[in-house]
Amino acid sequence: GSGPQSATKSVSRRSLASVARLVKLGRCKNVVVVAGAGISTASGIPDFRTPGTGLYANLEKYNIPYPEAIFNIDYFSNDPQPFFSLAKALYPGSHRPNYIHYFIRMLHHKGLLLRMYTQNIDGLEKLCGIPDDKLVEAHGSFSTASCHLCYTPYPAEEHAIMNDNIPICTFCAATVKPDVVFFGEDLPQKYFLHAEDFPKADLLIIMGTSLQIEPFSSLVNTVRSTVPRLLLNRHAVGPFEKVPLRRGDHMELGDLEDTVRRFAEMLGWNDEIKELMRSQETGVSSPLSIRPF
Repeated sequence: GSGPQSATKSVSRRSLASVARLVKLGRCKNVVVVAGAGISTASGIPDFRTPGTGLYANLEKYNIPYPEAIFNIDYFSNDPQPFFSLAKALYPGSHRPNYIHYFIRMLHHKGLLLRMYTQNIDGLEKLCGIPDDKLVEAHGSFSTASCHLCYTPYPAEEHAIMNDNIPICTFCAATVKPDVVFFGEDLPQKYFLHAEDFPKADLLIIMGTSLQIEPFSSLVNTVRSTVPRLLLNRHAVGPFEKVPLRRGDHMELGDLEDTVRRFAEMLGWNDEIKELMRSQETGVSSPLSIRPF
């Protein structure tokens, strides 16, 4: 077809190819990835804001005043039950990483990943093998817990959560919560690595995020103005909603897993990613080795 939509599509096709070309030419050796809930929907985990299917659209049963209250620290202090009910459904272990996670791990294998900044609390980045020193879980994780009042650290509270119990601090009797960052809480110390990572980046890939939560959403504007930024997403968000796009900005809209697979094919990585997934998910390693980039 013709018209504005097909013009946008052909521009975006060229965008993906031109970024792939930069990577293949060796121009992108310090890649920073910024990711949100959209990278995990292919693993069966709902995102937050998609109308109808998103997490925030399906919270009526928790009887909360507004959707975000479930992650509000003051509301949690008053009534932790809604969060723990949701935590049971969100708790890591019942979902597996998908092709998108393994694409990011492949960036690391090729020696190109400077750091991944994820807003997700599902733990799938670690599960697919992205090393801890390459990962910033900007909104925390379920892997540790602490008292939300006196901050006494505790091991992960999987047993209590799965048995519908609310864990209580043995020191001050307040509620112990997983170290997931709520609205009204400080971000983890590791998040502040961004001050050195983003100025160093030579390619920024933004994927599966609405870019609606500060301060995370402003990070994408802290790379140097000459650095290419690639948005892989269902919709245009943040600075990518501007017309015309900033020179060096590229976007590819649509199903994220399909887009990432196409990007991997352009880079010649698809077979290696599939092999990596096979060996990681079955525990059987194969003779196919990862070629350095």
